[in-house]
Amino acid sequence: MVVLNKIYTRTGDDGSTALVGGERRRKHDPRVDAYGTVDEANAAIGLARLHVAAASPLIDAMLARIQNDLFDLGADLATPGGGDDDRALRVSDAQVLRLEAEIDAINAGLAPLRSFVLPGGSAAAAHLHLARTVVRRAERLMVALAGAEAVNGAALRYVNRLSDLLFVAARAVNDNGARDVLWVPGGNR
Repeated sequence: MVVLNKIYTRTGDDGSTALVGGERRRKHDPRVDAYGTVDEANAAIGLARLHVAAASPLIDAMLARIQNDLFDLGADLATPGGGDDDRALRVSDAQVLRLEAEIDAINAGLAPLRSFVLPGGSAAAAHLHLARTVVRRAERLMVALAGAEAVNGAALRYVNRLSDLLFVAARAVNDNGARDVLWVPGGNR
């Protein structure tokens, strides 16, 4: 259980922060940057949910669960080792499989795409697309981190699937794609 009695500690005033286990890293460290961007993605999803709830209570419920998963992902990334400690909180393959099942369920009701989709159509869809791009940035940072340090493979798969889920969710809240704004290649030449 987490208990936060005091919000400020002053321990980060020197530009460092503690990872799980106590190791201190600079606040611009690639590991801190990765889990910080996951936190940003979580905030973007929270903002999207303000618009999604009325459009699709089912997708809103998925997003609520995903926000919790993103705290798991942040804890995973804040724990060096990439999965070699059985006591560490790690994203699991079951979480990845759940995302895949949800992607398939949402996508089943959507017409196949004939062009790329531009962010927009509805406020809910635009906010989901914004969250998707933040998730993609988190994924890029996680992949870069994995080039230098151990990162849980399931965490990498999770964040990759999450951006896909946000994409199909955006289409779903756009009247199952009817309100999608499609790219017209060279349309403004």
